[in-house]
Amino acid sequence: MAISDRVRQSAPIGPDSFRDATGTRDDPRQGAGELQTAADGARPLRILTVTNMWRENGHFRGTFVWEQVESIRALGHHVDVEVIAQSRGRRDYFLAAPRVRRRVRQGGYDVVHVHFGMTALAARFIGRAVPRVLTYHGGDVHIWWQRWLTKLGAGGTTKIYTSKRLADANHDPHGAVVACGTDPDLFAPRDQRQARGELGIDHDEPIVLFGGLPVNPVKDYPLFSAVLDELRARGMSVHELVLAELNQPRSRVAVKFAAADALLFTSKKGTEAGPMVIKEALVAELPIVSTDVGDVPEMIERLTPSACVAWPQPWGTAAARAQLVSALADALEKILVARSRSNGRQFQDRVDIRSKARAVVEVYRQAIARG
Repeated sequence: MAISDRVRQSAPIGPDSFRDATGTRDDPRQGAGELQTAADGARPLRILTVTNMWRENGHFRGTFVWEQVESIRALGHHVDVEVIAQSRGRRDYFLAAPRVRRRVRQGGYDVVHVHFGMTALAARFIGRAVPRVLTYHGGDVHIWWQRWLTKLGAGGTTKIYTSKRLADANHDPHGAVVACGTDPDLFAPRDQRQARGELGIDHDEPIVLFGGLPVNPVKDYPLFSAVLDELRARGMSVHELVLAELNQPRSRVAVKFAAADALLFTSKKGTEAGPMVIKEALVAELPIVSTDVGDVPEMIERLTPSACVAWPQPWGTAAARAQLVSALADALEKILVARSRSNGRQFQDRVDIRSKARAVVEVYRQAIARG
């Protein structure tokens, strides 16, 4: 039975709050202390999270996994984390299995949660006593060699997808759909003028947010730049603001959403699953203009002002790309002229990290019940 991804209960975030990028423990990979009952009144679970996406050395990579772990801990569960690859290098995808198996044997875990399909191989041989849950995040379905490596380790897992479109692309109608969530309290709307002052911005001209690193080819910074150039050619004075930054506290990320007038999300066709920047912009009431990727269409379907621009056909030609630039510029221009915030707070329950954590725990309990 698939999980509906519509769990709307919420619980307050306690002292283990994930809002500060510096973390709250000396080693945030270690679990919280044991509690007698979890937030749902049942026995707390012991969980091992195995992931190749985790915040290390000031990098923001894996922040959404880190935040999900913290939100599950806040519900009263014990979560330990085993990081695969990253600073150990890509060979660790193949070398980590004994390390993970040893940790599972010693840890007394109820469930192992694997984030990202390429990591699944490291947990493939832990034995049948502990169920495995695997969350797909995008490249493990969209990119052929990552999809191939994922299949080597995915057998026997209970599957979670971060968007329905991703589940459909993997031909899995029975997989649970639970997107990663965001914290509506952290990204609460705030005064734009004050936010710009905190960032050292001393003008009141329109600012467009780029929701990634310009060097990440998936995010297509050249397309973002082309759209802004088009607006400038039309006589509009517009500035860019880059969201991603090393060693950046989460509080500064929230300030950037408040300082901007719109998010322009330009990821390439056939990429993404459930991009977190869309959910953060939604609860921050920042208008969104995006290409049609991942779960963006359903996320912003009733968001106003906002727009999800379809891919011109046939895609892959210079003419189609020029048409896309023009369409994105048209949608963005309307938003920047109006300079109003969106109605995103009306839909915050759909992306609240607390309800997402409860949905993930529900998947855990179903996997455990199946034995």
